[in-house]
This record gives sequence, structure tokens and C-alpha cells, in this order.
Amino acid sequence: MFLSVFDVFKIGIGPSSSHTMGPMTAAGRFLDLLRRHPFRDAAAAVSARLHGSLAFTGKGHATDRAVTLGLLGWAPAELDPDEAERQLAALGTTHQLRPDGLPLLAFDPAVDIVFDYGPPLPGHANGLVFCARDAAGAELLSETYYSIGGGFVVTAQEREAPPAATAAASWPYPFANAAAMLRMARESGLSIAQMKRANENHLQAPDEVERGLSRLWSVMNGCIERGLSQEGELPGGLRVRRRAARIHRQLAAERQSNRAQPHAASDWLGVYAMAVNEENAAGGRVVTSPTNGAAGVVPAVLRYYLDHCIGAEPDRIADFLLTAAAIGGLIKHNASISGAEAGCQGEVGSAAAMAAAGLCAVLGGTPEQVENAAEIALEHHLGMTCDPVAGLVQVPCIERNGIGAIKAVAAASLALRGDGSHFMPLDNCIEAMRQTGEAMNARFKETSLGGLAVNLPEC
Repeated sequence: MFLSVFDVFKIGIGPSSSHTMGPMTAAGRFLDLLRRHPFRDAAAAVSARLHGSLAFTGKGHATDRAVTLGLLGWAPAELDPDEAERQLAALGTTHQLRPDGLPLLAFDPAVDIVFDYGPPLPGHANGLVFCARDAAGAELLSETYYSIGGGFVVTAQEREAPPAATAAASWPYPFANAAAMLRMARESGLSIAQMKRANENHLQAPDEVERGLSRLWSVMNGCIERGLSQEGELPGGLRVRRRAARIHRQLAAERQSNRAQPHAASDWLGVYAMAVNEENAAGGRVVTSPTNGAAGVVPAVLRYYLDHCIGAEPDRIADFLLTAAAIGGLIKHNASISGAEAGCQGEVGSAAAMAAAGLCAVLGGTPEQVENAAEIALEHHLGMTCDPVAGLVQVPCIERNGIGAIKAVAAASLALRGDGSHFMPLDNCIEAMRQTGEAMNARFKETSLGGLAVNLPEC
């Protein structure tokens, strides 16, 4: 099993990796498929149908907008917001797409994107179907996609019969679970980050890996900085106000006047995470960590390490990200990082485990302590539901990232106080999360049909 650090951490836009980035990517894949169709020149119109969680919370997550942007030719990592807005406005007038390599296609988002509130498609809670028709309305091509979390997209066929994995022997350290990861670390004498780096270097040149890691942190940190400077209301209608900038000013003033309480360390963690998730809620540029809804935890803990931990070394940023990605890959491979599939335990819980592992590693933890840190963090998110109010990634998601970051640091600290030996292995905790998500009622898995999403204050 190998999942690249650049698959776990993907640069994109908010507010959701599975509801925004995934559908945008799926739309692009459908256009590519249509370009290869023998009767592509007969195509005259396209449409999309959203199922399951994509239908129930698609408006709040801007899924219809994401599908439209994908059909306009945009990919999440390359979006130019100003040009995209111009193209959306033009489409609202012409109702025509002009994709490269294809004829003009009729497409009116208000009519041709259908929110299907019936039962979800069988492959995953996040399903969408694209269709291309000729001028007479006859179907030329149809394809089903599933957005499975973290911006990952698979077709129905890929979901049912995944492509054969690259032979394990081709990777220097092909660990598919935490037990194998620890065994390989003991046998090689390497850290988790060193093994992960060796696997990455097997895929691309070492300098490309380092540049890629540097870019990831640059975007993460830039997102924190922007979030700490922005004020006003977030879009969507809940009238939720940004708080990160105000809290940051308070914390800075307290530190300057030497009036900070000891627990201010938790406030710094929280404000870094909230800054990211306020940006995500506003549709800003973020990095899946491992998802958009949980994008604040890993950057917050890494920024906390750099700015607040004694002996912090900027040269260890890559080790932090590589270690975190190794844990994220194990969770995705053996359970899920999708809120629609596992609830928020799969999003913020996974992010907290990743961040705890990364922090433990850069603070000098052994592989055993790192695995323990990840297990502690994940264990104390088990059972957490995904219940975004109005389908928006705002309440409770923004604060939940702050609390997840605090839990991650506490988990790393607790693990570092021990020798790495502990009762519950990370593999068992991941399996418990998978089973819990499987048994969880769909109302509590990103459908906004239960929990906080239906228990609102009366105005």
C-alpha cells in the first residue's frame, strides 16, 4: 500500500474536499471521457445528478458551483477565482460550455444539475452521475463517480473493482498497517518520516519531493495568515462571523503585556486552526489535511510547533508532514477519511491523529511513541458525528478543528511521557473507527439530517 504525501495533502479550494473538490474533479474527468468517445462531435448537452450526501448538503457545500467550474475546465489546484467568476457569469447568460476538443454544449446549472434526495447510490454516500446527450436528446455517454473523501474520486467501476495495486515489493517500505510500519522501522533503524521519504523518492526525484513539501507548507501557512487577517461574516446565510482575527489580536496583546494565562497555548492552537477553517468556509485556498473540513488541524499544530515549542527547527517541517501523511494513508487505506462514510471521526479524528504523530516525531519521539500519539488522538474522537448546520462547513466544523488541534498536542505530549508501549494498538483503533462509521446512522454522516444540524435555536 502506498499513498503519496501529495495525495493526502492536496492544494485546492473550500469549503469541502468531498463536496467541492471531488465533484469539480469528477466533472473534469467526465469531459476527458467524452473527448475520447467515438461520437464526441455529436454531443450537444451535458447534465449532472447529485445523490446521497451530495444532494442533501450540496447547496451548503457549493457542490453545484463546483460541478459547473469543473465543466468550465477548472481543476481545484489551478482555480483563478476572478476568471472563474467571469466565466460563471457568462455561463449564466449563454447557458453554453466551450470545452477544449468538444463542440458547444448546452448547460444551464439551474436546470441541468439535479439534486436527487432519494436513496444514495450503492457505491458510496457521495455519488454523482454525468450524462452527455445529442441534439435530439438521446444519451451518448453516462458515467457514475463517487467522491470518497479528501478530494479522491473514483468511477463506479473503479469502486467495485479497484485497479491492481503496484506490487508491494516495488516500494522500499510497503507498510499497509501500523504494525508493519513499526516492524520496518525497527528492522531498518529509520524513522517513519525517513521511510516515507524513501517511498516518495521511489516515485519522484528527491528535490521534487522537497519542493513539493515546501509548497504544501507555504500554502498551509499562507492560509493561516490570511485567516488571521480577515473579518466579517462568512457566506451561506447563517451569519457566522469570523473570529480568528479578533482572537489573534487579543492573544498578541496579552503576550506583549505578559498577561497571558497558561492555557493561552490552547488558544493559540485554536486560533490557527480556526483561521484555516474560516478561510475554507469562505471558499478560500486550502490544503486537504486529510480533508477540507478538517484542514485546520495539521497546519495549526505545525505552526504551534514552529512558533511556540522550545527547540523547534524549520528544517523538520518536511518530517512533520511526511509522518502525518504516513498515518493519514493508513487510516484511509484501512478505514475512511470521508465524513459521509465515517462521520467526523474520519475527518477531524484522522487529522488529529496525523498532527499528533507529526508533532511527536519532530519533538524527538520514537516510531513507537509516534504510533502511540496517533492512537491516543484518534481514540478520543471515536463516534464523532458529522452534522454541519445547513450543510455549511461552519458550525460546528470551525471550532471542532481548534479542539482537534488541542487534542493532537495533548496526545503527542502524553505519548512522549511514555516509552511507546501501550494497551490499544493504532491498527485496532482504526478498525474500531471503521466499524463505528459503518454502524453510524446516515443522519449523522454529513447529510445534515441529525445532531446539531436539526437542533437549532429558535429565533
